[in-house]
Amino acid sequence: MRAFDIALLTDRRYTASTATEGDWYLQNILDDDKLLQEALARRGLTSMRVDWADPEIDWSQFRCAVFRTTWDYFERFAEFAAWLERVERTTRLCNPGATVRWNVDKHYLADLADRGVPVVPSQFLERGSTRTLSDVLAETGWDEAVIKPCVSGAARHTYRVNRQNALEHQPILTALLAQEAMIVQPFQADIARTGEDTLMVFGGRYSHAVRKVAKPGDFRVQDDHGGTVQDYQPTDEQIALAEQATAACHPLPVYGRVDMLRDNDGQLAVMELELIEPELWLRYHPPAAETFATRIVAFLTGHP
Repeated sequence: MRAFDIALLTDRRYTASTATEGDWYLQNILDDDKLLQEALARRGLTSMRVDWADPEIDWSQFRCAVFRTTWDYFERFAEFAAWLERVERTTRLCNPGATVRWNVDKHYLADLADRGVPVVPSQFLERGSTRTLSDVLAETGWDEAVIKPCVSGAARHTYRVNRQNALEHQPILTALLAQEAMIVQPFQADIARTGEDTLMVFGGRYSHAVRKVAKPGDFRVQDDHGGTVQDYQPTDEQIALAEQATAACHPLPVYGRVDMLRDNDGQLAVMELELIEPELWLRYHPPAAETFATRIVAFLTGHP
């Protein structure tokens, strides 16, 4: 007999069941997970929050493991990749392992573009590349760009560069390329002017949205760097793009998040498609927890 039906995957920093006074970061995580756990319970499913890297966990005791806040995976990627291969032999992963492997690397943006999804233009510098920032900016005609690792999160090693400071940032890029692939994208003025709009999608259908805004003088919208979040009502055009982006994935994701903005030409474009461990801001729209739980049930029963 299984102890629990669903493992909600987190990392070791967030396994506490209560947050200390003032720890808003953990409290946000706990609030979202509580909403989902209560929705699962109403469908007869038991759940527990689990550190994905806990060596004592018997994963065969769960019907399914759902990625929620595994926000250290990119800092322990070799360990995470080995864990993923091992665990998917003993329980089902939601989203599936193949989806996680595809989405974990920002090369997926090229796949989306090939499938007709408008994305922010991207240049990929593979590990060991000797191509310089100056080369990329000259070849693309971009005056300003953002560089970041292809496997990353929380704005890790994310830098805003331009033609004037490209040489200054080159040693940083060279050191990173010795270890991993990098992506270079034209800096989008809308990110500093308006922010980034984030749409949550369950089973291919739009649920709710927020707008993420960087602090004054910054371009990083993550709350780790002082960004703030606002409730947001997207346009029909934005909803259509979010659903188009997830429909371009095979198989269709159980859940995901589409980050978008107006590009420098004024057109909607996808910045990121988060299918691994997206923050979903269920606390901003509690009915979404019911939708999420319903989609998990459909995934378990094979009736999407």
